[in-house]
Amino acid sequence: MEARISYYSITDKGERRVNEDSLAGDVQGSDAFFVLCDGLGGHGDGDAASGFVVQEMMEAWADHMPIDQSILRAQNGLLRKQRIEKKESSMKTTLTGLWISNGRACFAHVGDSRVYYFEKNKYKLRTLDHSVPQMLVNNGDIKEKDIRHHEDRSRLLRVMGVEWSTPKYQISEPVMLTDKSAFLLCSDGFWELIDEKMMCKTLKKSKTPREWLEKMREIVLKNGLGTNMDNYSAIAVFMHE
Repeated sequence: MEARISYYSITDKGERRVNEDSLAGDVQGSDAFFVLCDGLGGHGDGDAASGFVVQEMMEAWADHMPIDQSILRAQNGLLRKQRIEKKESSMKTTLTGLWISNGRACFAHVGDSRVYYFEKNKYKLRTLDHSVPQMLVNNGDIKEKDIRHHEDRSRLLRVMGVEWSTPKYQISEPVMLTDKSAFLLCSDGFWELIDEKMMCKTLKKSKTPREWLEKMREIVLKNGLGTNMDNYSAIAVFMHE
């Protein structure tokens, strides 16, 4: 399907001193790539890690590199950067990427930043976090709705910037696109404060990615009031006729 792609993005430090999230997007006709990373480590190392990985992923996209090779290139580059700057323990980041080509979409992730996929204003699926609460859900120990407020919410099992004995990324099966397909890439500072039901409700009322994202931002800010809000970032992507 030849479709037009439009997108809109936001990133904000919330109530934190530094914004450790980084994101980027590029549309080339009916092909596109979007990437969002949430840095870990504080003291400037988290934002250095997320910014580096975003830049590496965008360069790999420009070089027409396959998804798995793109991620490994960014991972190896980040490990080199850590060694040079002697910051092996602090310079880490999550990663989410969305690739659109030939009427199909594919997404990949490491960590707990998410990609959501919607079809005809309905929530279809999302990436599953590499985190302790997600593991508990997978094991049937807690319910999906308990992830957002779990005491171990921030304990990640996989990140970029830790030596991998085997690849730790996950790549989705390709999704066939229609002119009613929509995607949301977001950091945990965003998805923790808005549920899938409200994502769909605001999507139904929105004609553009910007409208959708700004409606969701209002909910995120309202729900985050007085919580020492984390950095929050998101990219909304629409397919059009």
